[in-house]
Amino acid sequence: MSKFDFKKEYKDLYLPGKQPVMIDIPSMKFIMVKGKGDPNTCKEYSDAMEILYGLSYGIKMSKMNGTQPEGYFEYVVPPLEGLWWVDEENFDYMNMTDKNKFCWISMIRQPDFVTEGVFEQAKINLKKKKPDLKLEKAYLKIFTEGLCAQIMHVGPYDDEPETVKRLISFIEESGYEQDMSGMRMHHEIYLGDPRKAKPENLKTVIRHPIRKRK
Repeated sequence: MSKFDFKKEYKDLYLPGKQPVMIDIPSMKFIMVKGKGDPNTCKEYSDAMEILYGLSYGIKMSKMNGTQPEGYFEYVVPPLEGLWWVDEENFDYMNMTDKNKFCWISMIRQPDFVTEGVFEQAKINLKKKKPDLKLEKAYLKIFTEGLCAQIMHVGPYDDEPETVKRLISFIEESGYEQDMSGMRMHHEIYLGDPRKAKPENLKTVIRHPIRKRK
């Protein structure tokens, strides 16, 4: 039996084209870790990655020791995602030079069978393997993003501003405006592995929350 792949089953969420589109994002369940700093250099970000992947794969592999949760099914762990902002007014996501100012929530989607109990058990199991990880930073949350515009960016992360510019132009030309509030932030979904893929081949979904312009 083939494994359930969220990217293939929900292509509208994970595989947009290179032209911007609007989409209403449904509620989804995520394991999240919040932090601040340059993702290329800060330990807080690398620790967040270890926590997110450790918990996500721990839940996925629970079948190996017979502790899989009720409702468990075979699946591919969904891609890493990130919400990004800075604690400054008038930040436009296109002229960021000091990455140490980045605030972020890194997150990985979870199947619906992942309850608080399943999540807490995964933390207990990971703590045994990695006692130094600050697992209290991780939390399980249902995220309802709502109406957004999104586009596929192909290429290095540092080249994203041009793609963001196209996305914003599309939003404005369509009679909408960006609606950055609460957890509705600049959102990236990472479909490529920068450790394996050439920078020019990396694929990143860029998503911005929107509302009808008044």
